[in-house]
Amino acid sequence: MLHVTDSISFPGLQVPDPMMCPLWRLLILLGLLALPLAPHKQPWPGLAKAHRDNKSTLARIIAQGLIKHNAESRIQNIHFGDRLNASAQVAPGMVGWLISSRKHQQQQESSINITNIQLDYGGIQMSFHKEWFSANISLEFDLELRPSFDNNIIKMCAHMSIVVEFWLEKDEFGRRDLVTGKCDAEPSSVHVAVLTEAIPPKMNQFLYNLKENLQKVLPHLVESQVCPLIGEILGQLDVKLLKSLIEQEAAHEPTHNESSQPSACQAGESPS
Repeated sequence: MLHVTDSISFPGLQVPDPMMCPLWRLLILLGLLALPLAPHKQPWPGLAKAHRDNKSTLARIIAQGLIKHNAESRIQNIHFGDRLNASAQVAPGMVGWLISSRKHQQQQESSINITNIQLDYGGIQMSFHKEWFSANISLEFDLELRPSFDNNIIKMCAHMSIVVEFWLEKDEFGRRDLVTGKCDAEPSSVHVAVLTEAIPPKMNQFLYNLKENLQKVLPHLVESQVCPLIGEILGQLDVKLLKSLIEQEAAHEPTHNESSQPSACQAGESPS
């Protein structure tokens, strides 16, 4: 949360009380955003990219907050539990294989891990309409599947875009509050692809079922990690300051966003 002290002094410069002058609060915030971050252990290079690419102050605030709250680490620690049971339905050609590996099935269950998360901090897209605004955040990650009936690791990838909307709503006393609307993955943005090429034909049905199930399960799991963070990040801003930023950015919003090239995962094909 950004705190502004009652008085600020610099050598040779007298600054008015920021609480008495909202403009100073806006100038101070913009100045802080322009400052480079102090060097620290940062496994994600996205923040520097966000400062280069994002012209939106709100987008940069969201990017910094997601990094501060370790959004990528939270996604990586997602546990699937028994949510992928539907993938256990296999083609008849696999029955003999599964029976022959029954002993191994009893010793080890299928596991799937999320790795190499890439949140597009620099590509956060903002949309504005009066006191309503939304943020579109794209992310991509790899999946490593170890089936219970086989020791080989199957590599997959997933891509999606999370859209969250907000607006300022007046209460009965005329005071504005930040309201969080829907936050979910755009259905058309959800893609899951198999990267491993050497797939035995008898595993095709299993992977097809797994892919279909992942496309249903993954968005909800990612939303549960990302959506609360975005609400917390913007909820920490002063409402008057937030209103000023919305008005400023709505006035300078581009008429259209540049379309990006599809990623390798979006263009990937799973085995048929």
